[in-house]
Amino acid sequence: MGELQGELGYLYKEMCARGFLFKTRKTYLSVFKGYDKFLNNGGGSIRDSDMEDVRNYLAYLNRKGHSNISLNLVISAIKFAFGVFGKELVIKRPKKEKHLPSVLSKEEVRAILDVEMNPKHRLILRTIYGLGLRISELRNLKPEHIEFDRCMVLIKNAKGAKDRYVKLPEKLSEELKAHIKLNPGDYVFFGRSKKINLKTIQKIFENALKKSGIRKRASCHTLRHSYATHLLENGTDIRIIQKLLGHSKLETTQIYTHVSNFQLQNIKTPLDNL
Repeated sequence: MGELQGELGYLYKEMCARGFLFKTRKTYLSVFKGYDKFLNNGGGSIRDSDMEDVRNYLAYLNRKGHSNISLNLVISAIKFAFGVFGKELVIKRPKKEKHLPSVLSKEEVRAILDVEMNPKHRLILRTIYGLGLRISELRNLKPEHIEFDRCMVLIKNAKGAKDRYVKLPEKLSEELKAHIKLNPGDYVFFGRSKKINLKTIQKIFENALKKSGIRKRASCHTLRHSYATHLLENGTDIRIIQKLLGHSKLETTQIYTHVSNFQLQNIKTPLDNL
């Protein structure tokens, strides 16, 4: 992050001292910089700011088109900063938008995985879908995390600094074992540096999606959404899916009940009865 001075440096050191994940530190720091710039236009500082300053900043961001999810993140970051400086931020949060995730059908996933591509790239996409991973989790996956004899994979230090186990599909087991044997390293998938670049993973999916001819809006994370939805459609209990995904709250997992056709497929619509 380079040398941060003044309040920003103090807040960043406090996040490090409290063991915040790098991604959280980076996100919060971005919020602090934006808020600091907004305050400095009026000669203020984060330490001396009050709830009225926060409300003005949120209103400013809202006018610029920031989503409620973005505004809630800003509130969380500034609330942390207030706490560091011995103050309390009591403010009503905006309602979160409830957008349903984009999901691919099993046939669409198969079409994407079957396009012509580098075998390593195909394995990367198969691993994301087969284990229901976030791309950051794939990037951090190490050979010792894969327990081939138990058909389990340990996902270390995932979102929220939590560990979890997921089932290793039989179809993926031999492929990963062969890949690791031919490509020994600290990580299962690596590039020129120790870890494969996140943008590289995203580009692999984008290219495969384009080749498949599927025009649905999708990203690497859509494979994770599809994994959860397909588990639900196969009859897997929602609480098991919650554990496999590493969700803290069941409500987060329950969004997949709205995109699954598990209950809808057996409904006889009024038009069908005419």
